[in-house]
Amino acid sequence: MTSEFNVLLRQLRHQAQMTQEALAERAGVGVRTIRGLETGERADPRVTTVRLLADALGLSPDEREELLAAAIRRTGEGNRTGEGKQADDADAAADRVEPVPEQPRSALYETLADVADQLAHVTAARWQHEEEQRQVHDPYPLPVRWRPVAEELTDHWANIRRLPAGATPGPLDLSGRLDEIVDVYRRIPSGRLVVLGRSGSGKTILAVRFVLDHLKSRARTEAVPVIFSVGSWDPTALTFRDWLTAQLTRDHPGLAAPGPGGSSLAATLVETGRVLPVLDGFDEIASGLRRPALEALNATTLSLLLTSRPAEYAAAVAETDVLTSAAAVDLTDLTLSDLADYLPRTTRKARGGSPAATAWDPVLHELRDRPHSQAGANLAAVLSTPLMVTLARAVYSDTPDGDPASLLDTRRFGSAEKLEDHLLDNFTATVYRPRPEPRPDSRPRRTYDPERAQYWLGYLAHHLTRLDTPNLEWWRLGCGLRRTTRTLVTALVIALTIGLVDCVVGTLFDSLSYQLTDGLVAGLLSGLMFGIAYWFMVAAKNVAVQPSGVRMRISGRSMRTSGRYTRTSGRSARTFGGEAATARRALLRLGIGLLCGLVFGLGYGFVRGVLNGVVHHVGPAITLTIGLGDGIIYGLVFALGAGPAFGLLALFETPLDIRSAVNPVSLLRTNCRTVAVQFLLWAPVFGLLVGFGSGAVIRPLPAIMGPLVWNLSAALKLGVISGLGGALGYALSLTAWGQWAVFSRFWLPLTGRLPWSLVTFLEDAYQRGVLRQAGAVYQFRHARLQHHLARSYRPPHVAERPTEPGPAAPT
Repeated sequence: MTSEFNVLLRQLRHQAQMTQEALAERAGVGVRTIRGLETGERADPRVTTVRLLADALGLSPDEREELLAAAIRRTGEGNRTGEGKQADDADAAADRVEPVPEQPRSALYETLADVADQLAHVTAARWQHEEEQRQVHDPYPLPVRWRPVAEELTDHWANIRRLPAGATPGPLDLSGRLDEIVDVYRRIPSGRLVVLGRSGSGKTILAVRFVLDHLKSRARTEAVPVIFSVGSWDPTALTFRDWLTAQLTRDHPGLAAPGPGGSSLAATLVETGRVLPVLDGFDEIASGLRRPALEALNATTLSLLLTSRPAEYAAAVAETDVLTSAAAVDLTDLTLSDLADYLPRTTRKARGGSPAATAWDPVLHELRDRPHSQAGANLAAVLSTPLMVTLARAVYSDTPDGDPASLLDTRRFGSAEKLEDHLLDNFTATVYRPRPEPRPDSRPRRTYDPERAQYWLGYLAHHLTRLDTPNLEWWRLGCGLRRTTRTLVTALVIALTIGLVDCVVGTLFDSLSYQLTDGLVAGLLSGLMFGIAYWFMVAAKNVAVQPSGVRMRISGRSMRTSGRYTRTSGRSARTFGGEAATARRALLRLGIGLLCGLVFGLGYGFVRGVLNGVVHHVGPAITLTIGLGDGIIYGLVFALGAGPAFGLLALFETPLDIRSAVNPVSLLRTNCRTVAVQFLLWAPVFGLLVGFGSGAVIRPLPAIMGPLVWNLSAALKLGVISGLGGALGYALSLTAWGQWAVFSRFWLPLTGRLPWSLVTFLEDAYQRGVLRQAGAVYQFRHARLQHHLARSYRPPHVAERPTEPGPAAPT
């Protein structure tokens, strides 16, 4: 038996160029279900199943409605035939859809459901901690309310409500409070909501509350809400789904594990609609990119929540169109009643007099009794957003000697802008004031000079503003320098390091004077070679070496940790091409290692041979011959050592567990451990291959090139120095941790831009509330604070032109 639904489903599947098996896999339903729906054997398509099919097919809103309407009509026909019931309209038919027994889920469906559940757990824990860190509930959350926006900023209500053609619906009721945001969102059939609000109005707080409340009521089949700082997205470089995948992999390295068809688990979660993007900060996208960003969002059918300042969103809408099928609300200002309820409860009671009196009484009195005075008008304008109220609380309520009455001084603060600048200026000075009391963990808080702390924070804010991103990524801290500076500093550090290793180790075998010369040659050539490699692989491409999403596998059981995900992900990697991907990566690294080893060996051998000829006062022709011969020998030795050693690293790598979801410090430590294990593996393997390989290469050469001087001591020396030097050069130039060490632990502190103990400083700034954590990166607690600190920063010399890092460099 065929029907309109059967035919339509087949047509849409053919248009998408998908087999029944591919559609079933992407939708997370059984192949028998697809076959039954297309042949008419199943006369009861469930609405949930139809929506999964529509998502998997990537249907437009009109096509989705057509397919859903056909399914409803099909169900109504089945009910009339099988049960003798009558239906007068589509809504009545939809109400009579009877539940059918749950179909057996595929192994893929269960795997992705497990991964989504673990992602939900990690996301909830992360943002719950962030709310506590930001004292959102101390003493209670500031009220966040909203109102409908102008009609030109929303789509047609028929599109928002997903209604068929011809319907003329009215607007939805979107009223509510902060704790009702999930209920409001669930009223929107399209699953698309835009939240507008001016700077500091509470958009991020609302996004966090939405995620936490949504996760509390989330069913296993529902998407996991994840916050993305959309300001870092370049829609001209990455598609929306690819960018979501990259952000998920950065914040949850375990999702880099292979998924269906060789794609990562992160990509599969995005493609199958198991991630609900909460896009915070549309206004922070570069002005020239907002239009293509909005067009890219309109090209998808993903449910989402988007926050933005009104003017920036309206400008993007004027250039292209509204966000398709999206409703929109506008956050309103705080009222005097809100301030009167909140501010007195954030400070100590006044000593003597009325028990209800607080230091905020003069300010509240001015706002209530003299709202049109200059001081009252300025305060009313400033204290209308949660951000400024929070800053005022930090400066005056949380300090024992703070007096809010000073805010009434119109000679100091003649305008609302000066009042805001005062709060922003004094916020950092206030949070870095000496505190004798210990932290909750009983450890004394590290003290910083407020001026130095503000200078370092200013440099970080200046760095982010120049790179046009809100994300403070530790592996990109060197990217604010010129590309030539980055390359020269990297080459210099490597040259000094390898030259020192050559001198120290070499003195165990040869005289100090000889080894100083050899160390100088080895250091300079190593710095030159790694500097050239760094230029072509990193600096010239304007990319940053990103943290590794893998760990080193020493035993075959490294992934067998407790938990459903890790046991399943091991099968997924084997099933979906993990071994093939590892083999391809190993072959690529083998080729790179062979080439780099050959180039370095040729140069090192030639220079070494020429120096030997000069030292022994032989003629130019013989010196050149010696140089060429040594170049060939060392080229073969280093190529046959570097190629296999570099390729072997890929065979010992394994994806991280999803439960390694990170904050910035743990990602740094994880990457450091990965680099340390790579070093411990690379150094001995490369050293042994070079040491023993040198004997294997040299043994047949006397018959061709004449007598050669080589012995076990020379092989051992070359192997030890090569192993240590090669591993150090690779680690410092082509790993994220190495670049962190070069710039954040050496160059930037040496030039006074940052403190020597940067990790401690960043964590302390997070504890003080200056920074917040968003997955694997830090952000300033608000973009307004970042821009203020960036403006107040005064570099000691003419600023260098920054680079614009793109995708990760190959490692």
